Amino acid sequence: MASYGIFTPWNSKSKSLPEIIKFTDEIPARLGIEFGYILNIKGGRGEKLTFRMEHPPFRGDDGEISPPFTGEMHIRNNDFHFFLGDTVWEPAEDKVGEWRLITYHDNKVIADKTFRLISPTHPQE
Repeated sequence: MASYGIFTPWNSKSKSLPEIIKFTDEIPARLGIEFGYILNIKGGRGEKLTFRMEHPPFRGDDGEISPPFTGEMHIRNNDFHFFLGDTVWEPAEDKVGEWRLITYHDNKVIADKTFRLISPTHPQE
């Protein structure tokens, strides 16, 4: 894991990854805050990473409780950098709680980080 915490906004259409602003496990639940981690994968070109993001219960656009986010990423080169994260969106209040981000390679956990999204009015802010 190269870095984790709060990042600059990420543009999924850009090849550039977000830049670290602050290393932290506590994330203020403010709209637009980008959080997560960057992994540096060496020597895995052509292989696949899978990931899972477990989050507090909140309702999706369909009104149902959203399941964990899952996905995969193909390793494109032998010095591959990968960002796994999310941003806080409306309503921010239901995003407060623990967010666990897990990345797997060959069904083995290679990164596992829990972030605690806290109310922006939290006294430690």
